Amino acid sequence: MDTLQTLRGEIDSIDRQLVDLFRRRMDVTAQVGKYKRERGIPVLDQERERQVLQSKGALAGAELRPAVITLFQTVMALSRRQQRDLAGQGADNPGLHRWQRARAAQRAPVAAPRVVYQGEPGAYSEQAAVSFFGAAADTAGLEQFEDCFLALRDGSADYAVLPIENSSTGAIRQIYDLLTQYECYVVGETAVKVEHCLMALPGAALDGITHVYSHEQGLFQCERFLNAHPSWKQVPQADTAGSAKMVADSGDLTRAAICSERAAEIYGLQILARGVNHNAHNTTRFVVVAPRLELRPGADKISTLFVLPHEAGSLHEVLTVFAVHGLNLVKLESRPLPERSWQYMFFLEFTGRPGDPAVGDALHELAQTTGEFRVLGWFPSNLGQE
Repeated sequence: MDTLQTLRGEIDSIDRQLVDLFRRRMDVTAQVGKYKRERGIPVLDQERERQVLQSKGALAGAELRPAVITLFQTVMALSRRQQRDLAGQGADNPGLHRWQRARAAQRAPVAAPRVVYQGEPGAYSEQAAVSFFGAAADTAGLEQFEDCFLALRDGSADYAVLPIENSSTGAIRQIYDLLTQYECYVVGETAVKVEHCLMALPGAALDGITHVYSHEQGLFQCERFLNAHPSWKQVPQADTAGSAKMVADSGDLTRAAICSERAAEIYGLQILARGVNHNAHNTTRFVVVAPRLELRPGADKISTLFVLPHEAGSLHEVLTVFAVHGLNLVKLESRPLPERSWQYMFFLEFTGRPGDPAVGDALHELAQTTGEFRVLGWFPSNLGQE
């Protein structure tokens, strides 16, 4: 037997001892959970856990202290999970019941749907709507993002297609905030490659431009190009295609817009420069939102939101849920809660298919470990268009 095999055999022997010790530890923590349940004691004792982590880290010495603390954070998270199950804490989380009601009331995809997006014809949002629903879809542009949610709520639209993040500039905060405010569900996603063009009225020239109009995201994504023209005044607008329409209607050769090539065609503008966004792989992810839950064929991505207590280790405990169940976490975004200083709403997406018991267990545990919990949707991953 060579040296490596010998060492591996020694590790296997140690691991068997660790498993036996872990089983014995969980037997004892189960007794602790029973004691707490009988006396109505909360599962989490933050000060006690802090003391335990400090003492375990001190036992390990300086070199292994961080690793040992991480190890025991995971062990203690598993113990809390066990104790919550024993105590039934979190079983009545309103978010879990909300999800169960949504599953019971889910609908099939709407045939010949009415689809809304924010912006004018020629906007990237319109392109995303056509990409997802097809060229024959009944689409309409609305002025504000919130108008799309209102259209879903009042029944004048079946779906809204909304940008949620960009590969260059990150999350689009308004969409995350609106998803928390309205009772709706993410039923799909798509991605659109963004290639911004600078355009103006026929006869305009670069050296005559004084003002450039676009959505704030468009201006950010073209920052390097715009910085090369410091005399141009940058003017944020509600959307990119609306900027093109405004320039076309102005009759002013000193005005230019940043938007898509299609917008230039629609509004009769001349393209002065192509590909002015600094990231050649600039892509925007769009979500398809509906007023009721749909589980489309191939659903493999779950979107959730939750609030965590402002306590050390609370996010680590959530992440442990996915490690325990072998689920892949693909997105984690946070947004501040305006009415609660230094507290945050988290948006988390992970992969899993209907029928996988690990998904149901993970959702149940998220409901147990978070203060406010909601499932935003379960839909097929569809980001291959970029």
